[in-house]
Formats: sequence, C-alpha cells, structure tokens
Amino acid sequence: MSGSAMDAVICQACGNRVAVVKFSPAHTSVQWTAAAVGQCSELGSNGDGPVPGCAALRRSIDNAVIAGALGLSTREEDLL
Repeated sequence: MSGSAMDAVICQACGNRVAVVKFSPAHTSVQWTAAAVGQCSELGSNGDGPVPGCAALRRSIDNAVIAGALGLSTREEDLL
C-alpha cells in the first residue's frame, strides 16, 4: 500500500467489502458501508450489547497483510 489511501478488503466469511488502512500492526482503521454493516452477522448485537468489530473481518485483514495485499500507511504525518 502506498500513501494514505484506503484499500478494499473482502471478508472471507461473508464477502462484505470494506475500506481499510493500517497505521501500525496494532492500529487498523476500517470504513464500513451501511450495506456491509447491515449484512454482517457479527456486528449489531450479541445479546449483551453492540459488538465492536467482526472477528471474521479481522482474520481477513490479517490474511491480506500476510499475503502482502495490505501494507502499513506511509503517510509522513504518521511517521512523526
């Protein structure tokens, strides 16, 4: 990945497509579309309240990093 543009990642579990940028191994920004939020079975409520993320999407993002399809942002302001 070059610059700060977000890259598309497709969830390997449900096929939802989201925009992703990684700023560090621990910091990932995900931009969900309304349609993807509505279709994700992990988002929404698990009976105890809202679920903060989707484990299947997290695995898909991790797999994209391992495959070299998603890298760290190279925005200069992120390096300061």
